Amino acid sequence: MAKTRIDDAIGMAAVREWGAAYDEGGATAAKAVARAVRATAVRYTLQALVDRAPGSTLEVRVPPFGAVQCVEGPGHTRGTPPNVVEMDAETWLALATGRADWAEERGAARVRASGTRADVSGFLPVVRG
Repeated sequence: MAKTRIDDAIGMAAVREWGAAYDEGGATAAKAVARAVRATAVRYTLQALVDRAPGSTLEVRVPPFGAVQCVEGPGHTRGTPPNVVEMDAETWLALATGRADWAEERGAARVRASGTRADVSGFLPVVRG
């Protein structure tokens, strides 16, 4: 069964609310946004990533809100995938909206990436909001 898609209007409203808090006070202020809003923003931007980079070569994890498989290439079917990117919600949303730079976030260890194809920088930002 296919996952239910988040409607663009609902998803972008959540992204804009999160973005307004982030722009006003950075990651600390963005963490104060209601959990349901943050969850919707994360899930919507992950959905947008999959739309932009369909496939199953890379797993992008944003605990506890979501994880998706994306990027064309060889996939996996069992166990831990060979290519994984993981980060917290604020880091993901900052990257997904163009407020942060992939190389800087990796360098600061806010993005954990393993595997030869563990890089989504070419698909970012996935939304503007």
